[in-house]
Amino acid sequence: MEYINEPSKNIPISHECDVLVCGGGIAGIASALAAARKGAKVLLLEREFTLGGLATLGLVTIYLPLCDGMGNQIIYGISEELLKLSIKDGFEEHLEEHPEGWLETGDMEHKKKFRYQVQYNPMVFAANAEQLLIKEGVQLLYGTVAAATMVEDGRITSVIIENKSGRSAVKCKTCVDCTGDADICYLSGEDCAVYPYGNALTGWYYWATQKHGVRLTQLSEPYFELLNPNTTHELHRFSGIDADEITDIMISSRKKTMGDLFKRKAIDEDIAPTTFTTIPQLRMTRRICGKDTAQANDRAYCATSIGVMSNWMERGPVYEIPFGALFGNKIKNLITAGRNISSEDIMWNLTRAIPVCALTGQAAGTAAAMFDDFANADIELLQKTLYADGVRLHCNEVLNEGE
Repeated sequence: MEYINEPSKNIPISHECDVLVCGGGIAGIASALAAARKGAKVLLLEREFTLGGLATLGLVTIYLPLCDGMGNQIIYGISEELLKLSIKDGFEEHLEEHPEGWLETGDMEHKKKFRYQVQYNPMVFAANAEQLLIKEGVQLLYGTVAAATMVEDGRITSVIIENKSGRSAVKCKTCVDCTGDADICYLSGEDCAVYPYGNALTGWYYWATQKHGVRLTQLSEPYFELLNPNTTHELHRFSGIDADEITDIMISSRKKTMGDLFKRKAIDEDIAPTTFTTIPQLRMTRRICGKDTAQANDRAYCATSIGVMSNWMERGPVYEIPFGALFGNKIKNLITAGRNISSEDIMWNLTRAIPVCALTGQAAGTAAAMFDDFANADIELLQKTLYADGVRLHCNEVLNEGE
């Protein structure tokens, strides 16, 4: 590879904050919200010009279950708050598994039959999330990419950003990596792992007809098979952390979408597309190698748990998430949330889901407002604070007797 020398220059400090949240997806929204509510001065960076990430621009507009499928609500706190926010204005019908029994006065039989999940309008959700963050005092900075980190004595002192104003620095006390690809972890020299099976091509899009109204089509190659290293199904797999590759993903995704659209148009000339994904639908790319790692050990008690999560793919399993899965062993004041956290491969496919992104986001944002050395944080104080804010920490707090 050929190189050039970039001249050194003084970089101005454009912003200072207590908590810097990098990435405005669901994890970033929850992190910023939690930190601001603890009195921290919060700056949220987002490379796009709309909040929500995959949940909005990526059109993954199904807020997966907050329950275990056995009638028990598992996830509470900001995760439930954001679910309710996503459908507040009623611009999209719920899934066939209606949540009214959870939102209103449903009995246990209803809750066992229908999971606590919804489908929502992505742009309305993004707009409402934006207003909520502004109301809570979070400063937003759109069109901004974290390009480098300044690390001294195992601490991030500032993050170098690039946007329309040029290149500048943000000084921070703590940093929350919600980029989805562990970009801040990687830039700061924290240990990271790449998902070994890659991501399959997807092409979700919305279309409309007079007869059917607006509908979501989920074009996806069978990426679940990628969890099995012995699969015989030939797929083009994407790591999701290479610029040329990501460009190919977007081109191929739109081509796949257009092909499906014209098939539908041959049957119904009235059809018209309303929106395609505007960011790549990457699920699992790069994550932190944490002090601890979330394991697929159903209902195992974890003394340092920061929340309980359910399994969106099947009914029954419930897991506790260790606080140590949110931070690494090198950078003291860096914490992660969402699909960046340390999870074994099977769990990674669960912790990336919207409800868990919000759950870990709340924990990370709360911790970032309270501590600046996560390995030495007072875990009991953090747990007490999360519990007071509606989070349930252990399986025995959310499961009915006899479960």
